[in-house]
Amino acid sequence: MMSNEEARLIAAARKGDGRAFAALVAEHQQAVRGFLRRFVGRWGEADDLAQEAFLTAWSRLDRFEGRSSFRSWVCGIGHRIARDAHRSRVRAAVREAGWAEQQGSAEGSTPLEDRIALADAMAALPQDQRAAVALCLGEGFSHGEAAEILRLPLGTVKSHVTRGRERLLQALGGKP
Repeated sequence: MMSNEEARLIAAARKGDGRAFAALVAEHQQAVRGFLRRFVGRWGEADDLAQEAFLTAWSRLDRFEGRSSFRSWVCGIGHRIARDAHRSRVRAAVREAGWAEQQGSAEGSTPLEDRIALADAMAALPQDQRAAVALCLGEGFSHGEAAEILRLPLGTVKSHVTRGRERLLQALGGKP
């Protein structure tokens, strides 16, 4: 389980001794990094995850009960962080693929120059106006839903959408 030296370092680190915790990191970082490198398969990411595991261990040192070795405890933290990061990457990839598919079908009928002009015109709108236009005109939210999302009064959202639409039409050479 734990050696006397490790127990002493943990006790000192719990009292805020950064050097004691640094000694624990120095003692166990190779094992944690090695485990995460094999688990994740990407060395750079594994090293980042190991660093995050030690930061989490530092902030939660009061929860370490000593039923296992410090090394095992930090490896467990690293495993949970790596697993959560993997899940997050998978969800993001699915989201991005859906968005790209949606954009591909929508963009297929719109010339590139028009898409660029629209993006530039949107970027020129004030932030609140741009958000209201993007929600209501771009994503199909109702004015009420946009007001709730943006935490703005309903009338403000309606005027942002109306003014934003006018500005976009002017910027794109259309009639308001």
